[in-house]
Amino acid sequence: MTRQPSRTGRDRAATEAAHILSFDVEEYFQVEAAAHSIRRDQWSTFAGRAEPCVDLVLDLLDRHQASATFFVLGWVAEHQPAMVRRIADAGHEIASHGMTHAMLDRLAPEELRRELDDSRKLLEDLGGRPVSGYRAPTFSITHQTAWALDALCDAGFDYDSSVFPVHHDRYGVPEAPPAAHRAVAPSGRAILELPPLTMRLLGQNVPMGGGGYLRLLPARLVAQCLRSWGRRGRIGMIYLHPWELDPGQPALPVGRLRRWRHRLGLSTTQAKLTWLLQRFRFTSVRQSYDALQGAAQSSFAYGVTR
Repeated sequence: MTRQPSRTGRDRAATEAAHILSFDVEEYFQVEAAAHSIRRDQWSTFAGRAEPCVDLVLDLLDRHQASATFFVLGWVAEHQPAMVRRIADAGHEIASHGMTHAMLDRLAPEELRRELDDSRKLLEDLGGRPVSGYRAPTFSITHQTAWALDALCDAGFDYDSSVFPVHHDRYGVPEAPPAAHRAVAPSGRAILELPPLTMRLLGQNVPMGGGGYLRLLPARLVAQCLRSWGRRGRIGMIYLHPWELDPGQPALPVGRLRRWRHRLGLSTTQAKLTWLLQRFRFTSVRQSYDALQGAAQSSFAYGVTR
């Protein structure tokens, strides 16, 4: 039975616009931090831990009458199909996270096109609904991999969420618009782009949108950013990985810095997510698509050196 929200939750829902909540569904051992120490052909030797984490997320969303977009990795969907069906049966959006979690600078265009086709067919078969959104592993659409936007247009995707408008050692297009916008591919075609939440500070975008940033930052600071976006009529996007709600996961065979980055704040993620769910309305991209399209007033050309 669906739980009823508190009076505070009902009042909040009546007065605040919804923000977007998203999850990248992958196993803890598939993260980029472990890509050089755990080969893809070794993945099946690890015990999967994603399913109970996803079930925990689904319960939290049900308790707070929230919905979300789940960007599901094809490899995970192949190995845990019942989990994908449960996500869809609970009314959440299923979107593509590719098949292999390879960053796009390691894929040829034809390999990405194959991953897009394979993951979409698999996820649509399991979820019973069209898959219209994509998020690249590790937010790896940059100027150098802007050809991927053309691949998404060719495949008929409605939106992308693969650009993080920040400086980072692995990814980022710091000069990209921080809000929903039309991402112009090298061919001149465009697709709706939905970056994660950022805050403008000292002339640059500071990441606030989730993942390691949510684990590191106080939840109140993230809430302040969401409220600021809401006052300006913007829809913010939070993202998380189910493994970030699993503090008991085994340590990965990586160096100290990468292990620290991966495990930082794992024990606090569930409490922070719950705290945000109690204070904000969250929904999926699919449910907010028309509003996001209407808000995407600017265009930005990727693949152009500035």
